[in-house]
Amino acid sequence: MDTLNLPPYAINVKRTDSQYVIFDMLRKKHVALTPEEWVRQHFVHFLIEHKGYPSTLLQNEVELRCGQKRLRCDSVLYNSNGCPRMIIEYKAASVSITPKVFDQIAAYNFILQVDYLIVSNGLNHYCCKMDYKTRTYQFLKEIPDYNEL
Repeated sequence: MDTLNLPPYAINVKRTDSQYVIFDMLRKKHVALTPEEWVRQHFVHFLIEHKGYPSTLLQNEVELRCGQKRLRCDSVLYNSNGCPRMIIEYKAASVSITPKVFDQIAAYNFILQVDYLIVSNGLNHYCCKMDYKTRTYQFLKEIPDYNEL
């Protein structure tokens, strides 16, 4: 797997009969080790171990419904009342972060209306804070610590 622009952590990878799997501490199970999953696991550990995000408020693979359409957020951060605060979208390190990626996360935010959006391919990380009063957003220089949200 690719070396990422994220701190290392004690990775739990093993081989099953047919594939490699990585332990997802939020889902509490091993999941298929794909390039996108590699980024997700590193980023989640970064948020928890280096930015102070409570693991109890993070969830991976969050399904959304918009009419008949089903969407899936890679990760969502909730507040202590269970309301979504942040959507995080991951791409494999080989995938460039383009406006199309932001269109994808914006579609999720149309439903959730969160305060923060993050997109990462493990190499480049982008975070923006939404301002619904002025209908604008501001890109932040870095991912905020949890206590700064």
